[in-house]
Amino acid sequence: MYLIMVYDINEKRVNKVLKIGRKYLNWMQNSVLEGEITRAKFIKLKNELKSITKKEEDSIIFYKLRTMRYFDRETMGVQKALNEQIL
Repeated sequence: MYLIMVYDINEKRVNKVLKIGRKYLNWMQNSVLEGEITRAKFIKLKNELKSITKKEEDSIIFYKLRTMRYFDRETMGVQKALNEQIL
C-alpha cells in the first residue's frame, strides 16, 4: 500500500516521531512522510509511534492508498524532498 503520514506532535517528541517515520517512509516536508509500505511494516510503525506519543497531546493521520493508479501530486513553492525518493 502507499501511505501518507501527517503529524502534529509536541515539540518534545517531534524528532523521535520523525526518526521512526523515516525508517519506513520518505520525508517529504515538515510533518509529512510518504511511501510504499507493507501491512506488517505499517503495524510495526504504528506500534513504535504509540510507544512514544501521548494521545491527549499528539495527532498522527495516516492516508492509506491501495493503489497509485489515481494518485497525483502537485507541488507549489519550494519542494523540500528530493525527486529521487518519489515513485
